Amino acid sequence: MVIVQSLLAPDLLPSLAQVLPNGVTMKTVGYVLADFPVLSETFVGNEMRAMEQQGHRVVPIVMHLKDGPAQTLDIELAKTAKLPSRTPVFRVLQILFSPSKNFLSALRFVWSQQRLSRRSLFWNGLKVAAVAKDNGCQHLHAHFAGGATAHAIVAARWLGVGVSFICHGHDVYSEAEDLELKLVSADMVIATCTDMAHDLAQIAPDAQIEVITCGVDPSGFRPAVDSAPIPRFLFVGRFVEQKGIDDLLSAISLHGTASVDLVGDGPLREECRQRAAELGLGDRVRFLGPRKREWLEREAPRYLGLIAPFKIAPDLSRDTGPMVIKEAMSMGLPVVTTRFMGNKDVVTPGCGFLTEVADPVALSAAIQKVLDLTPPDRATMAARSRARIMERFSLKVQAQSLSQVFEAI
Repeated sequence: MVIVQSLLAPDLLPSLAQVLPNGVTMKTVGYVLADFPVLSETFVGNEMRAMEQQGHRVVPIVMHLKDGPAQTLDIELAKTAKLPSRTPVFRVLQILFSPSKNFLSALRFVWSQQRLSRRSLFWNGLKVAAVAKDNGCQHLHAHFAGGATAHAIVAARWLGVGVSFICHGHDVYSEAEDLELKLVSADMVIATCTDMAHDLAQIAPDAQIEVITCGVDPSGFRPAVDSAPIPRFLFVGRFVEQKGIDDLLSAISLHGTASVDLVGDGPLREECRQRAAELGLGDRVRFLGPRKREWLEREAPRYLGLIAPFKIAPDLSRDTGPMVIKEAMSMGLPVVTTRFMGNKDVVTPGCGFLTEVADPVALSAAIQKVLDLTPPDRATMAARSRARIMERFSLKVQAQSLSQVFEAI
């Protein structure tokens, strides 16, 4: 097992990389994505933009370009996406007959994996390679350990460039696809929290694993200034079992007076509405529907705090490094969450309250602790929370760590 916690500054490589004003060159990075843009996956676009700010040229290589709801900035970024599906056959054939010296590792990967059609993976992997080659990509990186990662590994090995991918949750715990093979086939694997890193190391002891938490933009998510407070708690997320909305509703019922606004949508929304009605919660629970980042930046800082009772779903799905917790802390909101996966890495006693998983009684007690905070206590907690995000979990910190990984490969 090799879990890398930090890297020394690498030698920076020239050629097709981005050239900074001081003459330093940075690698051009191809982001191989299965679907983009996706409304609930803001961390993907945020990461690419942050990497550009670090000096990398970023090339989105998108297998399926989506036209549904998405964040405004991601819609703009999608306009620059390169689509392997549009690669001419003659160009794919040129790539086929000009492999790197590592081409056998690409063929071994295609043959060894079980999830995808070998013919489809190989041909589409060559399409990704063609796009990457034509855009000067010196490193390929994928989000989620699914099909995008498989194609990135084939393309990178065929071209002889580095390749990495980041795991998020369902791709490890509930819908793993040839995970062990991918872990040992990539140059580096990114885990979103310490618990995940150790779980991945148990699967593939020889894998190179780096813990890098998805960061947030503190310049956008800021504490409230001179605005009327909202005397309610806030929940933000998809209506799925791993978010623990059932525990939240039970805790609100047990508390007796606390109220909460639920922001989001998903398959369990109507079930949650019915449960709230059965508990007689009335307007103590409001369902606000999905909201874009602009709404969260404007309205969320005015709430009493964030409630995020994450847990494991029956199909083993889970959130490993929730963005919403870091966004709330950046805005100075007290956080009530569970002692689960990446939550333990981020939330300290001075920033919020950790409870046991799936325990509405403990959750209700933690809600009361937030209500008991004096104004000076809230101000101190807000300052500590934002400082922790700035120092450890900002987009800039994440991008600096990723940049070191990419440059060192």
